[in-house]
Amino acid sequence: MYAIVEVLGKQYRVQEGNKVVVDLMDAEKDSEVSLDRVLMIGGENTKIGTPVVEGAKVTAKVVDHILGDKIVVFKHKRRKAERRTQGHRQEYTVLTVTGIVA
Repeated sequence: MYAIVEVLGKQYRVQEGNKVVVDLMDAEKDSEVSLDRVLMIGGENTKIGTPVVEGAKVTAKVVDHILGDKIVVFKHKRRKAERRTQGHRQEYTVLTVTGIVA
C-alpha cells in the first residue's frame, strides 16, 4: 500500500518504511509526526480524495534535520563593474514512514 501526501505544499509518494526528505518541519528529532493531508491511497483498493481522503493519515518519525547542497548565486551587470555572489543551503527534514491508516 502507498499514499500520496501533501507536506508543506508539496506532494510525496510514500510507503511504509520509506525515508522521505521534505522541507524543514517544526518538529523535534526522534518525535512522531502525523501527516493528515492524504490525497490518495493506492494499492489493491484505491481511494482518491476530493481533495483529501476522509479518515486517512500517515504517521512518520523524524530521523534528522539536514542541510542540502550549497548553491552559489552569482549576479552581474555587463559593462558595469557590478558583481554580487551569494550562497545558500536549504534546510530539510528526513522522515521515516511508520504507518499508513486508510
